[in-house]
Amino acid sequence: MPMLFGQLTLGLINGAFYALLSLGLAVIFGLLNVVNFVHGTQYMLGALFAWMLLHYLGIPYWGALLLAPVGVGLVGAVIEVTLLRRLYSVDHLYGMLLTFGLVLIIEGFFRWLYGASGMPYSNPLPGGTNLGFMFAPNYRLWVVVFSVAVCFGVWYLIERTKLGSYLRAAIERPDLVQAFGINVPRMITLTYAFGAALAGLAGVLAAPIYQVNPLMGSNLIIVVFAVVVIGGMGSIMGAIVTGFGLGIIEGLTKMIYSEASNTIIFVIMAIVLLIKPAGLFGSQK
Repeated sequence: MPMLFGQLTLGLINGAFYALLSLGLAVIFGLLNVVNFVHGTQYMLGALFAWMLLHYLGIPYWGALLLAPVGVGLVGAVIEVTLLRRLYSVDHLYGMLLTFGLVLIIEGFFRWLYGASGMPYSNPLPGGTNLGFMFAPNYRLWVVVFSVAVCFGVWYLIERTKLGSYLRAAIERPDLVQAFGINVPRMITLTYAFGAALAGLAGVLAAPIYQVNPLMGSNLIIVVFAVVVIGGMGSIMGAIVTGFGLGIIEGLTKMIYSEASNTIIFVIMAIVLLIKPAGLFGSQK
């Protein structure tokens, strides 16, 4: 039983990162229809910005939790305004190739600057809590609880508020929304920046658990894309539920048959696409 609960906890932690990252991808794809390959690099930038804030400016984790996502969001806004905006009228393949090229440029630059070895980041919540059935590290509990709150907060913002309805309307009928005096290009820029900031937030949360590494996003983004495909491209709720669910399944697979833990998500993706090509929560257009 301790091993079971330990793997469930590990699965929830991985699921928290899957959910946050796939949520950002779902926001960008669902509202902008952009396949954002640079999303994993924006996750890495969040962790790296947190490390730089601590080591160069002395700003601790709690300050970086706010400042680093804002910084990544600003980088995302610059990318959208200067590069992606020029590609909305052409085939989506060009946007995918552009963001893939940005991955190579950004990761190559920071790999040249800091090297490929990981850089440690101090744990802001040392110690653990006795839950009765297991002893859980405090920081990992914080990551799970905070991630759940952020995910459902974003879902409520997009699906249940007037701002979310404006965002969806701006994508479906930009001419009509523009007629009501709403600056559609600015709204699109803010949407992309928000999705990038979610990736940066996941990076800050990951920094104390995993060593900060310029290549840390590349190791995760393929799995996150699989999570988004399983949940349904552009589905906010699908990204959240599938992210946490697949994290738990992956954790249990490590206990039962560890050799399959690296492929189980892709096996599930293949099965889901055979049964429901639009994804579990997606709609066929």
